Amino acid sequence: MKNFVVLHVDVSIVLVLFYLWRMDQNRAIGRAAQSNATNRFERVVREAFDDGWGQVGDAGVLRTSVTDEVPRKVITRNTSPDLSFDRSINPYRGCEHGCIYCFARPSHAYLGLSPGLDFETQLIARPDAPEVLRRELAARRYVPDVIAIGTNTDPYQPVEAERRIMRGVLEVLAEARHPVAIVTKGTLIERDIDILAPMAADGLVRVGISVTTLDAKVSRAMEPRVPSPERRIATIARLSDAGIPVRVMVSPVVPALTDHELEAILERAADAGAVAASSIVLRLPREVAVLFREWVEARFPDRAARIMGRVRELHGGKDYDPEFGTRMRGQGQWAELLQQRFKAACTRYGLADHLPPLRKDLFRRPEVNGQGELF
Repeated sequence: MKNFVVLHVDVSIVLVLFYLWRMDQNRAIGRAAQSNATNRFERVVREAFDDGWGQVGDAGVLRTSVTDEVPRKVITRNTSPDLSFDRSINPYRGCEHGCIYCFARPSHAYLGLSPGLDFETQLIARPDAPEVLRRELAARRYVPDVIAIGTNTDPYQPVEAERRIMRGVLEVLAEARHPVAIVTKGTLIERDIDILAPMAADGLVRVGISVTTLDAKVSRAMEPRVPSPERRIATIARLSDAGIPVRVMVSPVVPALTDHELEAILERAADAGAVAASSIVLRLPREVAVLFREWVEARFPDRAARIMGRVRELHGGKDYDPEFGTRMRGQGQWAELLQQRFKAACTRYGLADHLPPLRKDLFRRPEVNGQGELF
């Protein structure tokens, strides 16, 4: 006679565990944000709730949609004392790379969209940007200076492979012999080496490649649609081999998660040919603070409290302090130690803090419709 073991299981507990498992399994695949909260300008707040049919958190696969925008101008001006440039261009609004820490997320609220999942999935393309730029550069009142691209959203995010707006912008800048500084995590920049290399030979371009971690798993969780760290290191090498000056940007440094990799990232980048480096600590403006807390509690629950505690230590006891001069560097003992480590590593690996200025004296106004601008 066989013996049977009878297990008494509380069915309600099983159902709860299954429901929680399903929620985790149905987290938006390939996305970093855990939610899509109503943006701060909306008068009505929408919030999902459990109606008993198990739909809360059932995001599944979210497809990327792209809407076109016709801009009146593409050169954006700023007067921030923390920035080394006073003008920039963004070929796209929103970014499919989906980096959870992206400080540009709050800008999506101005479009009536959420800085959460909308920022990663509801993109705005500006296909007329090259021609609008041409008109702006042709204006007699325009005075050339370095244009920064990629300082808000990445110009080499996946959609650029098809839309080619960034390439069109570069073609106009190359024709006008206009200086440009590019920041990206996208390896698609290699496609444009044929434009960038001649510009670099004339002292008209430099590129910043952002490498936040060398850990592929951490990278995939934190910046889900960005090329792998190893692939970005390879991009540094390919750009450098083409004579294009590359700065490795260890940004942002996430305390208690990626800060221990600072020296290793700088060493790998220098070995690949980078000639300069910069570093910015994690900053969480506006909605980014809530989104980051949700993410770190879901992905790294064992160290979430420690990470957020260190973030507040860096920003005067708050999730974020927007004070000019300290917002990118942080404050306190840990921030000072990080700066010391960064400077020591740069010296060790021969990485410069500042690069020679890009040339502005080669600028020539582009033609518009076969003739120069009259006004």
